Amino acid sequence: MFPMVTGFMNYGQQTVRTARYIGQSFMITLSHVNRFPVTIQYPYEKLITSERFRGRIHFEFDKCIACEVCVRVCPIDLPVVDWKLETDIQKKRLLNYSIDFGICIFCGNCVEYCPTNCLSMTEEYELSTYDRHELNYNQIALGRLPLSVIDDYTIRTIWNSPQIK
Repeated sequence: MFPMVTGFMNYGQQTVRTARYIGQSFMITLSHVNRFPVTIQYPYEKLITSERFRGRIHFEFDKCIACEVCVRVCPIDLPVVDWKLETDIQKKRLLNYSIDFGICIFCGNCVEYCPTNCLSMTEEYELSTYDRHELNYNQIALGRLPLSVIDDYTIRTIWNSPQIK
């Protein structure tokens, strides 16, 4: 007789514990009702990136002195710098500068250590293409300034996001 009573007691305790867990999970669900949604409708809505966001690299051809510091500090030796020594003035003349964003890890070392500040990070993050060879940017493509998300009238920018404080 006692095993049957203890079985009913255990069953009752498990039922109460299960009801309490269900109640706790329901309360957590109800607490999320008042919050703003975290998801955005991406192609039509975009988040404003933070100030220190590391996007596509912008390059200013006129400022570059072809010192190759960016190549030396890059962990994967990515920037390709072609230069020619001008013998009459004993200075390097930059011929070509390119970065392959298919390989770049966006660490920002090249921007940080550039002595003339000819490299800077932009807020552009949409670099996807169908052909990976299109990700190899030369000095003309690197010199193009990105279209600001705030100035684009076709896109609604999200300011009041839970991620942005």
